Amino acid sequence: MNNLRRSTKLLLATVLLAGLGTASFAKERVYTWKLATTWGPTLSPFIDAPKNMAKMVKEMSNGRLVIRIDASNKHKSPFGVFDMVKGGQYDMAHTASYYWKGKDITLLPLTTMPFGMTAPEQYGWFYEGGGMELMQKAYSKHRMLSYPGGNTGNQMGGWFRKEIKTLDDLKGLKMRIPGFAGEVMAKLGLAVTNIAPGELYTSLERGGLDALEWVGPGMDIKMGFHKVAPYYYTGWHEPSTELQYLVNKKKFNKLPKDLQVILETAMRLSAYDMYIENYAMSAEAWSKIAKEYPNIKIKTFPKEIMDAIKKATKEIIAEKSEGNALLQEILASQNAFQAKARPWTIMSDFIYLKDNME
Repeated sequence: MNNLRRSTKLLLATVLLAGLGTASFAKERVYTWKLATTWGPTLSPFIDAPKNMAKMVKEMSNGRLVIRIDASNKHKSPFGVFDMVKGGQYDMAHTASYYWKGKDITLLPLTTMPFGMTAPEQYGWFYEGGGMELMQKAYSKHRMLSYPGGNTGNQMGGWFRKEIKTLDDLKGLKMRIPGFAGEVMAKLGLAVTNIAPGELYTSLERGGLDALEWVGPGMDIKMGFHKVAPYYYTGWHEPSTELQYLVNKKKFNKLPKDLQVILETAMRLSAYDMYIENYAMSAEAWSKIAKEYPNIKIKTFPKEIMDAIKKATKEIIAEKSEGNALLQEILASQNAFQAKARPWTIMSDFIYLKDNME
């Protein structure tokens, strides 16, 4: 019996020591990552997505993966985050793919396209229609992975200092509008530029811009654009603007499998959370516009302008697609999924809304 007790105590001691050793080892295996954003520290809900993601990662991993968020005021290069992740200075970034069309045109449609998919349609394409595979294919040559990072839904067409009645009214206007839409507007005679978010209001106020496109009422009203440019036009150019998480592929592959899954899960959850947050913000802001901001004039571009925009869009797509097999593949995939999904969108949403209009 004594021998049994001694053996039992020895076994328990061995297990205890092994457990302590394992716990000590696990405690040492903490991965600390850095994430750079294109956004400033107060730009909700954009900045909220990576913050929420990092919080979920830390909690789900029991502290084994910690992600530090550096907003643009910290790293000082809002449009440098692509190269920072590619070069390994940062492990991740939160940004938008269409900012990088000058580096690689195939990345552009991964954010949104004029007259393209709605947010639910685009999420369907990403996760069920082959979009994720094509996005990884596009980013692989840059040694990065990419994941949806939050959707704004349909964006407004922009703030203008003066009312736009004809195509001639657009010519020569200085406008901030990024992505494919910027090239469309340039084709119509605008002087198009892309300015960092933190500089938009000042540039509009001081005359550096005549117009700008940002997001929607939830974010725009807080920026104060209506104080300078009261004509607010409905959208056409970004029906489902998806932000992106960029991840250094080499760093990701070094993570244990469970931490990879945790990171991917947190990115997906935080992306949808941002979509919800932004939708609620815009709904709340829109409900106050008529009463609190009577100077804002809601406008829709005349048919002459919309016809010209559609024509320019088709021409530029044809120009950029020529000789670019991957871009053709991405656009063909998006168009095919949109054609499949749109009848259901019309039946489930458009007809419902039309039949319930008061």
